[in-house]
Amino acid sequence: MSHAEYRHALDAAWSDFGDGRSIIGIDDTSPNVSTNSVFRLHLSDGTRVFAKVSNYGSYFLFAEDHDRLFRCTQLIQGTRFENFLAPVLAKSHEGSAQRPYTWYDGNLWVAFYGEASKRNMLPPQLNREQSTCLAREIAQFHLVCDSIASEIPTTSNSIKSDAIHLLDLLSSPFAPKNFSLPPEHIGVLHKHTHDFLIELENIRYDSWKRIPILVDWNLGNFSVNDHSVNQYGSSTQPFTLFSRWDYDWFRVESRLLDFYFLSRVSSSTGDQTQWSYSPHTLVEPEFVEFIRAYHEVFPLTESDIRFLPEAYRFFILNYVVREGARFFRPDLCTKFRSNAARSYLPAIDRLDLTPLLRAISS
Repeated sequence: MSHAEYRHALDAAWSDFGDGRSIIGIDDTSPNVSTNSVFRLHLSDGTRVFAKVSNYGSYFLFAEDHDRLFRCTQLIQGTRFENFLAPVLAKSHEGSAQRPYTWYDGNLWVAFYGEASKRNMLPPQLNREQSTCLAREIAQFHLVCDSIASEIPTTSNSIKSDAIHLLDLLSSPFAPKNFSLPPEHIGVLHKHTHDFLIELENIRYDSWKRIPILVDWNLGNFSVNDHSVNQYGSSTQPFTLFSRWDYDWFRVESRLLDFYFLSRVSSSTGDQTQWSYSPHTLVEPEFVEFIRAYHEVFPLTESDIRFLPEAYRFFILNYVVREGARFFRPDLCTKFRSNAARSYLPAIDRLDLTPLLRAISS
């Protein structure tokens, strides 16, 4: 899409939104590894909002996700996380209740977000105290999401439907061309997709509780409020979660899908500009301690721990393989898909979950 096309979509969407303020400036804040387009809009009253413009995937799933996100922000009012999520801007229709606003012209779609307040960013590599503090904070957030889950409508997609779709794509004789991979790599991906679906059947995943989750926890999409000392001058926990933005991988699924990115954040390598999606972070000592701290707040079961490799497998199969072209630049998409077949997925069989199981039993 050209700059002119994006500008036209932003102007048309903002006009249709019906806000009396005008757009006086636009900054392109799109992540340089992603295909998503994000813009900061400077408004005539001196305030700013953000806009996401997309034309990849489905507008209808985009609108559905924003409906669920808006509902989440309503339901967590009155909790300590009531201001945590950057708000999806909403609009009333002829006296009806507000609904999240999305614009669609058959080619592009747009959503607007309030600007998230930001405090402190965590360092690229967390120490043990910071990692266990994050574990407790995430557990508290998951508890709130768990408490509202019954009031969140079901979604059209699920990890099972996504995997079934991928299996169909990989079964096509055109799969090597469509995924830009050799046939032997397609075979590896097909086997892992099939194995994942078999495991969902074996564990009766359909009966597992689903909660709203954000999946992509990296150190650049949330901020924290530092708490080095309390009012009496003594040490307390180092921080609390303050704000979160970037909802590209929002789901209503098992909370276990959040844990692979949390293992990356708490890993010994920390946040990096050059990275891979290896599963080794799931069994690093720092993540074992993360799990121990999380478990003290929101207990995990043995079944939960044994599902972690499957949650990782789904991340690779869905977001790297099936949806890779949506989330990554073409060069990164090709690289990650190849690595998925050659190294990421085969490494699952070498994961030793024993330390994690001990962490929730001690």
